[in-house]
Amino acid sequence: MEVRRVVLSPGETYAVRLTGRGARGYVWTWRVTGDADLVSVAPGPWPAAPGAAPGAAVELRYVVRARPPGGGRARIRFAQVRPPYPDEAPYDEYVLDVEVTPGSGVTPGSGGAG
Repeated sequence: MEVRRVVLSPGETYAVRLTGRGARGYVWTWRVTGDADLVSVAPGPWPAAPGAAPGAAVELRYVVRARPPGGGRARIRFAQVRPPYPDEAPYDEYVLDVEVTPGSGVTPGSGGAG
């Protein structure tokens, strides 16, 4: 399990790139803890994978956005699971610790990438 820490200002974004295994029935889910209202998570644009073999792993992107007013921390736990088997341990996990600093923020979409 990889753990990463980022510091964002309100309005700033961070791109999370994870390996998808949809052909094997796995999906990425996420859960936000801590100051959960300070961040939002949404699936990002899916890049084309030209020439990828059927069933090959693909890169998936998720966009984390810091929300005003800032001044707190949230932890986002991504887990790669197979929905038909809820008692099965995740195939992979990724944890992102986000600190949102108080401030005026940045123009949406102009933030950093991960």
